[in-house]
Amino acid sequence: MSKLEPIASGLWTEEAEPRLIGGRRKDNGRIVFPMPTDDSRDAFDAVPLSRTGKLWSWTIQGFEPKFPYAGKAPFRPFGVAYVELPGEVIVETRLTTTEGLVIGMPMTLVIEDFDGQRSCFAFAPGEKA
Repeated sequence: MSKLEPIASGLWTEEAEPRLIGGRRKDNGRIVFPMPTDDSRDAFDAVPLSRTGKLWSWTIQGFEPKFPYAGKAPFRPFGVAYVELPGEVIVETRLTTTEGLVIGMPMTLVIEDFDGQRSCFAFAPGEKA
């Protein structure tokens, strides 16, 4: 299978073990994700984030999101979570599974197929955070 295009540019690094790219405010060190792309971008330095974190909260997206969502058809429910990257930021993310999840469990970043043409980031259970 050929490499899928990212769903949006600049979200993660192109390393063998990719990392999300956050922004660290130059004035106070606060980290955000994703890295701002508007006029405020100059106030941030790009910073690769941890690949591992802890499950902070999660739910199931049971209905198709509104435009501009364009995932695989027909729509299939998927897991959505907040994953805490310790000492950095809490990231809103897709989940690779909703089976056996426990708040506080270790999670690891993965890149997966979004719609057969594009890839997206998600977190999967595993590895100590």
